[in-house]
Amino acid sequence: MKELKKSLRQFSKVVLVASSTLFFVACNSYKTSNYDTLKEGGEGEKSPTMTNSITRVKSEKKKKTSSEIDYTQVVEEEYYSDDERMSQNREEYQKQIENKFIQSLKEPLSTFSIDVDNASYSNARRFIQSGQLPNSDAVRIEEFINYFDYDYKKPTGKHPFSVSTEISTAPWNEKHKLVHVGIQGKDLDYDNLAPSNLVFLIDASGSMSAQNKLPLLRSSLKLLLSQLGKNDRIAIVAYAGAAGLVLESTPATEKDKIIKALDAVSSGGSTAGGAGIQLAYSLAKDNLIKEGNNRVILCTDGDFNVGVNSAKDLVTMIESKRDDGIYLTVCGFGMGNYKDHQMEELSNAGNGNYFYIDNIQEAKKVFVKQMRATMFTIAKDVKIQIEFNPAKVSAYRLIGYENRMLKKEDFNDDKKDAGELGAGHTVTALYEIIPVGVKSEFLPSVDDLRYQKEDKIKESYKAAASSDELLNLKLRYKKPNENTSNLIVNPLKDNNIKLERTSENFRFSAAVAEFGMLLRKSEFKSNASYNQVITLAKNAKGKDSEGYRSEFLKLVESCQLMSK
Repeated sequence: MKELKKSLRQFSKVVLVASSTLFFVACNSYKTSNYDTLKEGGEGEKSPTMTNSITRVKSEKKKKTSSEIDYTQVVEEEYYSDDERMSQNREEYQKQIENKFIQSLKEPLSTFSIDVDNASYSNARRFIQSGQLPNSDAVRIEEFINYFDYDYKKPTGKHPFSVSTEISTAPWNEKHKLVHVGIQGKDLDYDNLAPSNLVFLIDASGSMSAQNKLPLLRSSLKLLLSQLGKNDRIAIVAYAGAAGLVLESTPATEKDKIIKALDAVSSGGSTAGGAGIQLAYSLAKDNLIKEGNNRVILCTDGDFNVGVNSAKDLVTMIESKRDDGIYLTVCGFGMGNYKDHQMEELSNAGNGNYFYIDNIQEAKKVFVKQMRATMFTIAKDVKIQIEFNPAKVSAYRLIGYENRMLKKEDFNDDKKDAGELGAGHTVTALYEIIPVGVKSEFLPSVDDLRYQKEDKIKESYKAAASSDELLNLKLRYKKPNENTSNLIVNPLKDNNIKLERTSENFRFSAAVAEFGMLLRKSEFKSNASYNQVITLAKNAKGKDSEGYRSEFLKLVESCQLMSK
């Protein structure tokens, strides 16, 4: 009987080891299946995750006998590593340092690139709707402001966009003034749309398995498919442990074929983002439509961890592709693993746009209401430079746009890259200014010059003192197929309009900016408050046909409750 019990114990150990081994292999096989091929019908490759796991087991065998190996522990450490990472908050945001007040007497020129991205707002909304205030570095105020459309005048002249300016009191500091600059792009001619050559680049890594990632991504792209016509073409590339061609360039009218290919994409493996980007751009170039819209649409949570993965390398790669006339749109999905800064850098390098899709309604906004216009660039390398009149403006600061600032000499340099403007898009920028004669805690203290007297500097501004202009606004842009910029000059007179008499554009954008400063805990928020934001926004909702401004008010109210 003792011998029988001993034999049964040994047999049980063998069964346990064998079953654990099979479970270990099955887990890694599942994790790395689907997209381990470089081309359709290609030969599969083991992913680095699977290979590393097997290597680890072999190394442990050298130290222990097979009956002593804890295979279950190895499986948990290797297979569940993605799930463990997803359960932790590994989101990354770039540290932001707010623009300070600058004395116009010393530095009268302010120069920056436009920004039509709005990912920061929808990402922050995701935080707020889940019951928490967003990370302050996740708040880019210019993207909050530019999430909303504004009712600016339509362009009528030779330029593809109009420019509007307005000035009044800053709501959060009645001693200061607020300058509002609005740009309105011309609308699309829907009867004569140029054809589109689109390559969907889909992140199919293990980190994309959550419902608010790959499943939402599929639904989002199907919405875009419904907007395309007979002259448009679609290709699909997916990447996980390796990059693979899912669908060759196909007419958008073959919807069943495209949807079938899209539904076949499933998550598993690590993230070979660099290889995917290379393949997608190569495919877009092979099917390039001259005078058409050629674009790669990257959909990911931004976690590139295999292959070319440093932000610098990826940015360099994409910068080298933009001369081919291929633009980039980046769409972020998910939470917990989100790499915001990396995706913003990629979209900037690719002359593109950056969105964050937090729900199906945002997918409808981006892919149905905005994408057709977004895909058609009407002006590229759009830069703004403002010269402030030091006789009227003691100091100024640009609200937001911290990572879009340019050197003053960049304005006239046509080789310097800047932002793109899509058809029908609006761009809004706000400056807070301290008028001459106003005492302010924000005025920088500077010692008198040793070799150049202040009165000599002021002497050169006698002409400015006699002018009724507050500032001179200049814009440069290039037409999509040209390399020489065009100049627009638009001076603004010092018309002191009362806040309650300003346009809805002015008041609503000011309310959004004030909300952003509260979330960022800005040192310049002065007397800002959630109550003031709500009052200002309620009286400037306008038509609000899509309900975005009403939703904004609910978000502000939620933040007010969480801040008590």
